[in-house]
Amino acid sequence: MDCPKHLGYCLHVPNSKTENHSQHPDTVSLEIVAQGQEKFIALWGDMGARWGVPRSMTELHAMLYIVGEPMNTDEIMKKLSISRGNASMTLRTLLDWGIVTRTHKRDDRKDYYTAEQDVWKLFSTVARARKRRELEPLASTLEALTNTLKGTDTSEVVAQRKRLESMLEFIVQFDGISERFLSMGGSSIEIFSKLLGTENPPQQ
Repeated sequence: MDCPKHLGYCLHVPNSKTENHSQHPDTVSLEIVAQGQEKFIALWGDMGARWGVPRSMTELHAMLYIVGEPMNTDEIMKKLSISRGNASMTLRTLLDWGIVTRTHKRDDRKDYYTAEQDVWKLFSTVARARKRRELEPLASTLEALTNTLKGTDTSEVVAQRKRLESMLEFIVQFDGISERFLSMGGSSIEIFSKLLGTENPPQQ
């Protein structure tokens, strides 16, 4: 049984040498899919934790992405073994980020949730959200600090102001470049690959 430590659930996956011969092929296929989903969710959770993103958020998003079908809050809670409060708070954050959308099913009053399936849209949405929440406030703070040092011309103040101005200039330029990169859509990947000399060689 393969049960990622970070997840509160697991599915029994048969030993191919001892059990698969007695099971229907469709059952084995479903179990293989479930095992792959669990590993992907755990991998996404580990990656998010390294980036400083709450594991519950990345795992919930990963589940909605890999399942590819709308899920309601009860299903999410059962699948990830999390509380309703945790599920609701995490879904609200993912909705704010724009990488999860709310939908409904006919004759069902429950809210259902789906993850963005276009990888480029997913990447650019997350990148813009991180930029808005982290890079832009940093630039504003640096600008305010720089302004407080204007009007004083001692050598120490001038040196400090120049260091802050250099950092601010870099961040502003980086912000502009990243925004242009994101605005170009998927074609920016091809252009970037050509600049690095990593484009796919022509077929012979």
